[in-house]
Amino acid sequence: MSIKILLLEDDLLFGETLVDLLEDEGYQVIYCPNGQEALDATYNEKFDIYLLDINVPLIDGISLLSELREAEDETPAIFLTSHQDKDMLERGFLSGADDFLTKPFDNREFLLRLNALIKRTKRSSAECVGELCHDKIHKCILYNKIQLELSKKEYELLVLLMDHHNSPVPKEMIYDELWASADSVGSDGAIRVYINRLKQLLPTLSIENIRGIGYKLVS
Repeated sequence: MSIKILLLEDDLLFGETLVDLLEDEGYQVIYCPNGQEALDATYNEKFDIYLLDINVPLIDGISLLSELREAEDETPAIFLTSHQDKDMLERGFLSGADDFLTKPFDNREFLLRLNALIKRTKRSSAECVGELCHDKIHKCILYNKIQLELSKKEYELLVLLMDHHNSPVPKEMIYDELWASADSVGSDGAIRVYINRLKQLLPTLSIENIRGIGYKLVS
């Protein structure tokens, strides 16, 4: 699976140069010339990394990243900017940036820092139980490297089972996780529906019913 990058840059010539550089390295790049297009792209795509200029039209890079972080989007981000003052550097990191490169920069250094951030993030973001992997950054679960199509409650339940794999998860814990802030009230029947759905999606894994207690994902 190729790494997908969101590039926000209003200098079209520089943006196209970066796109060519990144695509030559095997990355998939979605290029946006303004902050609104970049924000819209995050609604439709899941990215592995954000490369953001700061002074761009409609929504500046810092405001964009702040909004994404408030929405619990933890995708790693690097600011690419001509700003050199410490106040702007501080604002960038406080908005949730992982790194900061000042233009003009050396392409070799840029690629080295980009690759290092991606590798570090990949190592820390995925927790696996057998062929199941939970990508905490993108809030999705992969089975045999294919992303599962899960409802919100199916996702929450499967994460709970993965976090406690090989140990029983009491029904009370499931209720607390799935219906803690919801207006609706959970039921044993609803839990069984979600469990049966997960069993269909995971034919090579075992989810056991522990009578009188709850359920257990066996790995």
